[in-house]
Amino acid sequence: MSDSGVRGGMVELAGGAVLLERSDGVATVTLNRPDVLNAIDHHMWNGLLEAFRSVADAPEDRCVVLRGSGRAFCAGADLSDAAAGVGAAGEGRTDIDNMRRIAEVCLAVHECPTPVIARVHGAAVGAGWNLALAADLVVASDDARFSQIFVRRGLSVDFGGSWVLPRLVGMQRAKELVLLGDMIDAAEAREFGLVNRVVPAAELDATVAELAGRIAAGPPIAIAASKRLLNAGAQSSLDTALEAESNVQCLNFTTSDTVEAVRSFLERREPRFTGR
Repeated sequence: MSDSGVRGGMVELAGGAVLLERSDGVATVTLNRPDVLNAIDHHMWNGLLEAFRSVADAPEDRCVVLRGSGRAFCAGADLSDAAAGVGAAGEGRTDIDNMRRIAEVCLAVHECPTPVIARVHGAAVGAGWNLALAADLVVASDDARFSQIFVRRGLSVDFGGSWVLPRLVGMQRAKELVLLGDMIDAAEAREFGLVNRVVPAAELDATVAELAGRIAAGPPIAIAASKRLLNAGAQSSLDTALEAESNVQCLNFTTSDTVEAVRSFLERREPRFTGR
């Protein structure tokens, strides 16, 4: 059941633990439990799922910025929530039910048709780091730090880490990160290919806003299709990828946005894309 409210132009989900705000084609999803470094409890998982399903159904959203409030991006799952048995005792849910809900959130972020930028500052650990890695781009402040902290809590890797890490850094590096659970800084994460850009903390908001604005101003049909092709291409043969590209490109040529792109090129002006 939805637990949401509206405050100004902002929608409060999960009792305000997740915020969804829309402006100029950019949807901002904020993890909003700063007192616990945005550790995610079962209410917050529900709020994240609701937020990303809302974006997936909103063609006016052309880019998503995923961020945390307060001093950190996300400290991972709230283990006090699990230890207290809130999921099982509080709502009649079992551990496997809760893990399935977490898996639903992971898929909703990975498969969101709208490009997602993770804006990371402070700590991003455990499921919090893998939540950032579910985004299409990761932009971090130079004071950000990261850890696959699961092993230090007696847990195995989750929120898609076993899938995404080997694809991003290779199996050996993925095993090092997961089996040791070391904390690494933003520069190391960038070196490993786990962060797209590292900027001074004072420049983080401006950098993310500039990237989100560029994506939001682009052709949404073509961008969504490119994201889909890249995700699928990572697991397909070249023949399959080429066929998919051909089908999508033929579709692009039927859109007004492609006509506008060609016309603006010939007229030597910036295109104005409408998503049609």
